[in-house]
Amino acid sequence: MTATALPKSFEVLEPLVATWALPTQNARQQRRIHSSRGELRAFYEAMLPRIEDIVEYVDRYPLGQLPPDADRLFNLALSLAEVAPHIELYGGDPKVPHSFDESRFVADHGELAG
Repeated sequence: MTATALPKSFEVLEPLVATWALPTQNARQQRRIHSSRGELRAFYEAMLPRIEDIVEYVDRYPLGQLPPDADRLFNLALSLAEVAPHIELYGGDPKVPHSFDESRFVADHGELAG
């Protein structure tokens, strides 16, 4: 199994792993901020139809005990949670419009995996 491998039924999402299966909140936020509208839209459109299946799959395991392939899938889902408001509410803008500079936001647990 490679570092980009996902569970068999999710293989179509493997091209997203290197860019979007990020282990920390800070990494996911930085990926979103530095992505284009098109990149956000493409990720969102690839992931949204599969999100219910993804949640059902990773829910088979206790949190913190995911095998590596399921953990990558879980991290993709967390990236979708980071990206979705920017597609659904902000017209695809990677930043929060009419807001303070996000670099001022420091998450207490932003470097923890998961």
